[in-house]
Amino acid sequence: MDFDFTWVLLGLPIAFTLGWLASRVDIRQLRIENRQAPKAYFRGLNFLLNEQQDQAIDAFIEAVQNDPDTSELHFALGNLFRRRGEYERAVRVHEHLMSRGDLAQPERDRAQHALALDFLKAGLLDRAEAALRKLEGTSYEEEARLALLSIYERSRDWQHATEIASRLDETSHGSFSGRQAHYLCEQAGTALAAGDANTALQTLQLACQTAPTLARPLIDLATLQNQQGQQQAALDTLLQLEKVAPQALPLAASLLVNIAQTPAMLASVVELLQTNYQRAPSVDVMDAIARLDKDPSSSRQGYIRHLEREASLVAAARWIAGEKLGSEDKHKLLQRALDQATKPLMRYRCAACGFEATQHFWHCPGCQAWDSYPARRIEEL
Repeated sequence: MDFDFTWVLLGLPIAFTLGWLASRVDIRQLRIENRQAPKAYFRGLNFLLNEQQDQAIDAFIEAVQNDPDTSELHFALGNLFRRRGEYERAVRVHEHLMSRGDLAQPERDRAQHALALDFLKAGLLDRAEAALRKLEGTSYEEEARLALLSIYERSRDWQHATEIASRLDETSHGSFSGRQAHYLCEQAGTALAAGDANTALQTLQLACQTAPTLARPLIDLATLQNQQGQQQAALDTLLQLEKVAPQALPLAASLLVNIAQTPAMLASVVELLQTNYQRAPSVDVMDAIARLDKDPSSSRQGYIRHLEREASLVAAARWIAGEKLGSEDKHKLLQRALDQATKPLMRYRCAACGFEATQHFWHCPGCQAWDSYPARRIEEL
């Protein structure tokens, strides 16, 4: 039986036509999908630039549904959820990314970092710590360590904070010796509260070695030495403070007055206070000098000399307090008004966030910054 080539000749054009039609359908569908995804993406970007986050989220969700394999859209969506405080939804987005088997390692590290930030912003510090620990050895290692440092500071886990700060000191461009010294001072305070003065003393001495120019270890060490009856050692420590950080001596003015209660120390303390005052006049130092002056009229003249150098409402109020005015019945009223007016001027203000407090803080309770409070009060800034 002979093969009939007529069917072949008829079938080839038909097969070609069907193949061409199928390819056109696929190309058309692909074009539609490609047009839809960028439109949704750019629409979401436009909403985001106009700070319309609700509409941006809807647009990005639409884009993710059209192209679920696009990791960048997932990251954008997760970051939007985190910024809006919808941490549970942000976690779900980033955990979905982590579960994908086809995700490249750099993108997986990025998703791990984003997941850790979700937990951190949500206040889930234990889960944030676990997530950040997994970033060791990645390109996000330094950022993870800084976040871990913040967690340990907030939870007052000074031992782990010291460990992380030591690693950062070795690998990062900045120095963390100052923070390590602060952590040692905190640990010394804990030991002292527990009645272990020897451990506290050794810890403070180590803090002084860790950051020789930092004021806090020297002031804390001098305070402990004075409490233990070692007035000469305390004065020597504050003499060292005058050399390395003279701007911080006003913070130790009251401590110097206590040290000077021993008659043998009086002359040396007054000399130290006067030396510091001549370098940079301060109301706190002026107060300390006045308290150690046995002659009331001489101490009040000190406030006049201070007013000659700097305009100070606080110094004026202190001078008026010891003067006899022509109308004594009005003196109390005037003094009360002056004291009320000077209260805000006697506060300390954080240079980082502006948080004000009646006492000096080494660690700002507002913004958590270290050494952000100047040693001088608001009036003297």
